[in-house]
Formats: sequence, structure tokens, C-alpha cells
Amino acid sequence: MADKERLDELIQLIDRYNYSYYTLDSPEISDAEYDKLYDQLVQLEKELGIQYDYSPTQRVGGEVLPGFKKHIHQGRLWSLDKSQSEEELRAWAEKIARTISEYNRDNEDKLPEPEFVLEFKFDGLTVNLTYQEGRLVQGATRGNGIQGEAILPQLKTIKSIPLRIDFKGKVEIQGEGVMPLSVLESYNETADEPLKNARNAAAGALRNLDPRVTEKRRLSAFFYNTGHIEGKSFSTHIEMIEFLKENRLPVFPYIKVYRSIDRMMEEIHSQQESRKSLDVLTDGMVVKLNDLKTREILGYTNKFPRWAIAYKFEAEERTTRVIGVQWNVGRTAKVTPTAILEPVDIGGVTVKRATLNNYDDIERKGVKLNGRVLIRRSNDVIPEILGSMPTEEPVSEIEKPTHCPACGSELYQNGVHIFCPNSLSCKPQLVSRLVHFASRDAMNIEGFSEKTAELFVEKLHIKDLPDIYELKYSDIIELEGFKEKKTRNLVDAIEKSKSVSLHSFIYALGVPNVGIKTARDLAQKYGSLQGLIKATQEDLVGIPDIGEIVAKSIVEFFQDERIRRGIDKLLDEGVAPHHQQMEVAEESVFTGKTVVITGTIEGMTRNEIKEEVIRLGGTVTGSVSKKTDYVIVGEDAGSKLKKAQDLNIPIIGEEELKNILK
Repeated sequence: MADKERLDELIQLIDRYNYSYYTLDSPEISDAEYDKLYDQLVQLEKELGIQYDYSPTQRVGGEVLPGFKKHIHQGRLWSLDKSQSEEELRAWAEKIARTISEYNRDNEDKLPEPEFVLEFKFDGLTVNLTYQEGRLVQGATRGNGIQGEAILPQLKTIKSIPLRIDFKGKVEIQGEGVMPLSVLESYNETADEPLKNARNAAAGALRNLDPRVTEKRRLSAFFYNTGHIEGKSFSTHIEMIEFLKENRLPVFPYIKVYRSIDRMMEEIHSQQESRKSLDVLTDGMVVKLNDLKTREILGYTNKFPRWAIAYKFEAEERTTRVIGVQWNVGRTAKVTPTAILEPVDIGGVTVKRATLNNYDDIERKGVKLNGRVLIRRSNDVIPEILGSMPTEEPVSEIEKPTHCPACGSELYQNGVHIFCPNSLSCKPQLVSRLVHFASRDAMNIEGFSEKTAELFVEKLHIKDLPDIYELKYSDIIELEGFKEKKTRNLVDAIEKSKSVSLHSFIYALGVPNVGIKTARDLAQKYGSLQGLIKATQEDLVGIPDIGEIVAKSIVEFFQDERIRRGIDKLLDEGVAPHHQQMEVAEESVFTGKTVVITGTIEGMTRNEIKEEVIRLGGTVTGSVSKKTDYVIVGEDAGSKLKKAQDLNIPIIGEEELKNILK
């Protein structure tokens, strides 16, 4: 056999065995036999000097990519409307039936009675593969549905994704990249930094610029749609799924077809319980019309198809035992409790802690040591204790702390909250203040982490914020983990931070009850630091959204002699707050809207984008929620983009943003 023929044979054999092993879960040969064939292929490629892009040896690249390139999808990747209850899902199905009936009444080409396909909704990262002439030529994230990021090297590391298929026309195939729960558990057993959950693990791996990191996560993928195809058409969704299977695309084995809504609802309720046995995260099910002509007639809204809907499972609740309470002190000196729980699995995530707001919260919910509590976890939200449950085990009261858990100072109570008065030498308070001071919306000292703050306090004996500006290169480079480049970058960042906007400086000081928006309002009102320091309580309450409590806390803050000395020292060290009055536009797309920014926009920093949104009458927040009106998305967008898509929040891309700003 000629060498090139043997090369082709080896590629075909390994492709076949990969398909059997990773997609069908039915190995045909042993691992040793597979490794022997793979080694033969590597050796033969070296001898011939040939490496086809579809060769199994090309799945993992050896270089870190410089960045992600944009990719325009041939067919739009739509997000799905969501139903949170059986009633909402039934109403959707009834509307579908009415629309079909009305169409058939007025048209000769009758549509079939509605037939619904039921599939799982996976909790991973949506991806889009492009095959041309039978070869995988591109792979991308969903992005905003029209434009995503090209991640072909990362997707090639998923061995269940075929690098070649039999179909020779151009086709885009949509699916979900996931990390199996068993793989996550195995990965975390030896990982230096354990991964928090399977969804973030998959998204982080596919959006990592080093494909070797992606390969180590051992991801899987499941595909369920052809968004664009040339030279072929389908009449039903099931026919489309068969096409994917015929071309060796991994399709999740669960898929059912129903004509009866009652039968389908019974199945959904059944799967809500039995899904716990799955090896992948799922947060709901997807219902789609099977007939593709009916889909075409029904069409789309501006956000999602009318012929499909996601049924979201309810937030999961479990009972467990409280085995302890940990009290923590933060930047504002508030001492708050965290419940330590007997580990319990909720939706594939092991929960060990839950937040308690304060001691009143403990008493109101009847939380006791060794007592059982009902907890709820929804997606990545920190588990919430809903209340106590009956138990026959002996329980004991949770004692209210009398002394600071960090420095031992005697605590005092103000309202429902408990505080540590030792703001000078209580280490957690100082570390938290330093981290807040250096944060992006404050002094924006890049590279200044919580670990850095801890080292500054412990090793360099930092006592207050101004001490940061007295540190020298020779001081920092002696710290653990600091080498020449990292030290130089931090020293430069500290120096650069001296030129700071007034509102960022006000926010950095940590004035009680003053967030970034209020800090901005104060800067706009007074125009200078001295103007704010001289402000009276009566004057402050005249500013929108500032009431008596906030006004009083601002006045008391700037009347504190120790704080005034600290501010004077910061100014003496060269910190120079500056302010430019902002002319707010009368009306714009952002007027009165809440906006989140994620990713990088070419030619603009995030702070510059934020300033523009505010100038145009909007409010910028850091997290996506149902109250968010728009999400501005640039390159390297993270989990905020996924959440925005899940919540069907309008997305503004780079080009659209720049048009708005014009």
C-alpha cells in the first residue's frame, strides 16, 4: 500500500474509532490499540511532510492565539422565548394551534396538525460549526446571534466533533459545548484551581486563547439544528436530526415527539426529577414544532422564533443541616454571618455555604446549629436559606458575636447590623478598603488584587490608603510572586492612578452609602473635592436620590479628622482628582435605561464608554438582570453576554454603539 493511501486509511480509521468512542459511547478497540494507530499516523505525517487540516493530529494546536476574530453567521442563531410555568407553555401551544387553524382556513396548502419535539436545554456555551466541501472550516460562539467569535482551534479539541462529514455542501450546524459532570469531578480532583461549575468550565475553556487549556477540560458537544444549508432541505426537525446523525455529529440521545400537550407536560415534569441522573447540566427543556414549513409560516419576532420555546425548570430546593456559622468583617466594618452547611448536591453543584444577612435574619428564619434548613439555588446565585425545617436532632442557638472575629475588638450594633469599631488595624477591613480603592471604578490600579492587598498589609505593613503611594519598586519586588515585569507594571499603575476623575476618587474613598452613581452626582454638583467637603446636609438632600441618611453619612465622613488627614496625605502624595462638567443629552436611546458593558470596544476604554452612556442619560451597572435594558457587547465578552441572551435582553454591538455615539 502506498504511503499516502495508508495515511488516508489511518485518518479514516481513527475518525471511525473516535465516533464510536466519543459519540456512540461504544468503543471498538482498546486504548492501547488506538494509541498505536495514532502514533503510526504521527510518524507517517512526519515522513511524508503532510498534515491535512482534518487529520486527528491537528485537533490541538501548539500556540496561544493572539486574540479572537469576529465571525458573521450565515444564518442567525436565535435565542428562545421562555416559559416559567405549565400555564405559560400551554398558552404558547394553544396560540400555535390557533395560528395553524387560521392559516388553513384561508389557504389551500394546508399545514399539518401541530407536532411538538421535546429536547433538553443544555447549560453550556452555544457554538456554530461551518462545514464546506465536507471539511470543518470554522467554528464560532453564538455572540449576539448575528456575529460571534471564531473559536475553531478550541472546538477542534472536542473529539466528538468530526473534522470531516459526508455532506459536501456548505452548512452551519448549531449546538452546545458542555463539560460532563463526571469530567468536572475528575478534573477538580487534581486541579490547582478547582472549577466552580460545569457551565462556566465549558464557556471558559472554549473562550480560552490557548487550545491546550481547552483540550485539558475534555469537553463534549451536542448538536440540534442546521441554521444554514446549501443544496439540501428538510421537511421536519426529526429529518434534520437524522441528517446530523448520518454525518456523525453528536446528537443527545433524548428526543421525543408529542401531539398531546398533556402527555408532553407529564414527560416534562418527569424529566425535571430524573434529569439529576444526567451527566450534563440542563436548566430546562426546549419545545419546537416539528414541521419546518409551519415554522416558516409562523416566523420570528425581533428576538426569537414563534415556533419554539424553552421551559425553564424551577429553582431547585433542598434541605440540609447547619453545621456552623462563620462571621466575617468587610470594608464598611459590618460583621456578617455565613452559614456553613452539611454538603448537599443541587443541580450537580455541591453546596457548602449560604448567605445570612444579619443576626435578625438568623432569628427570623429560626436558623440553629445542627438544625435543618431549606435552601434554594438558582443557576449561579449564592444559595439562599428560605427557613428552618423540623428535626428530631438536638439543636442549639447561634450566639451573637461580641468581639470581632478578625481583631478581637468589642463589637457594637447599629440597627440590625453589627460593626467592628477598629477601622485602623482590623486587617480584613483594611484589605477590603485597599481592594475597593484600587478597583476599576475607583482608582483603577491594574494588577492590584486581594492577594496583593494582603501582602501589602502583612509584609509591607500598610496602615492606610495613602501608604500605597509611598511604596517603592524595591519594596514590592521582594514580595512573593512578584518578578521584575509584574512589579514594574504595578508601580506604573499606581503612579498612573494619581490622575483620577473626581467621581472615581470620591467612590474610591469608600464614603458610606455612596456608590459610583452617587459619587458621579456629587462630582457633577460640586465640581471639586473642596466643594464637596464643605457641603452641608441641607445642600446634599437637594440632589436627586440623596436622602437624609445618605446626606448625613457624607457630612460625617468628611468631618472625621482621621479621614481628612488621610485625604490630605493622598493629595500630598500627588493624587490629583480632576473634573469636567458633563453636558447630558436631552434625549437618546439610553435615556432612563440601565446598561451593562462587557468585552472590549476598539478605540474606547470601558470607562469612556460608561461616560458616554451616562452623558446620554443612561445608568451603567456591573451585572445583568431582568432590570437591564441593554448590554453593550465587545470582543472577549464573558458570561454577561450569555446571561443577556438567556434573558432576551437587547444587545448593542460595537458598530451599533459607535453609530449611537455619533
